[in-house]
Amino acid sequence: MSRVVRDLGGEEALLGRFGLTPKEYRDALPAAIERLRGSQSAGSVNREAFLVDLLQQLVHKGLVRSLTLPKRGEDKVYRLAVDGFGDVAIIKKGCPDGLHSSVKWSAPEWARETYLWWLCDSMRNEPGEHIVKGVIRLRKRFFDGYPDTLDGVVFHNDLCGTAARECPKSAHSIEVGGQQVPPPCVYVMPDSDADATEWNWDGGTRRRFPALLLSAFGIPEDRADLFIGHVGFQRRGESDRTVVTARSGPQRATTYRS
Repeated sequence: MSRVVRDLGGEEALLGRFGLTPKEYRDALPAAIERLRGSQSAGSVNREAFLVDLLQQLVHKGLVRSLTLPKRGEDKVYRLAVDGFGDVAIIKKGCPDGLHSSVKWSAPEWARETYLWWLCDSMRNEPGEHIVKGVIRLRKRFFDGYPDTLDGVVFHNDLCGTAARECPKSAHSIEVGGQQVPPPCVYVMPDSDADATEWNWDGGTRRRFPALLLSAFGIPEDRADLFIGHVGFQRRGESDRTVVTARSGPQRATTYRS
C-alpha cells in the first residue's frame, strides 16, 4: 500500500483527472499523510465515546448503579458499581495483538472483576484471529506469575454489526449512540491456581459481569451462557495449550485450540 501511494506521483493522467500535476501531488503528500494521522487520532476519541455510550446503557437500564469515567491523564479504566456485588473495572484497549493492548495493564485493587475491552477497528485480520493473538499474549502473562489476573476480555467496537463486520448476534441489537449495536463478544478468563494443570479448559468458570452486560441487549440471564465465550489454558510438561471458544446463540459456537 505504501508503494502504491508513493508511485501515484508518476500517474500523470490519473492525477490530471483530479486537477493535480505530479509535482503538486508529491509536494502535498506529506501534509496529506499528517492530516490522515490526525483523523485517526480523532477516531480514537470516537471509539472511546462509543464505549462510554454503551456502558451508560447499563446505567440507564438500571443494571448498574453508576459509571465512573477515568480522569484526564489516567489509565483508561472505567468503574461500574453493581449493587449487591461490587465494582467492575473495564480497561479500554485497542487491538489485542498489540503488546500494549494485551500485556500492559494492572487490575485495580477496588475491582471485584476486571475486563480488558478491545476496541479494535483493524480489518487486517478476522475478529477471531485478533482475539487469539491477544489471548496468546495473555497466556504468557498468566503463566509468568503476575499477582493480578483478568476475569474476562471483550472484543467490540462501532464496526460490529455493520457491513464491514457482520455479527451473528445482530438479531439482539439495541440502539447505542444512534446506531444499531449487537451484543459484545465476551470471553471468561481462567482463575490462577499454581497447583492446577488446566485452567477453565472446559469453560466452567462463571463471572457476574458478562450476563449483566448481555442483559442490556435483552438476553435473559438463564440464556446468557449461550452467548458467553471462554478462554482456557492447559499445561502438560513444558507444553502450554490454549482454547478459545466463541458463542453466539443456541448450537452456534466456534472453538480454536493450539
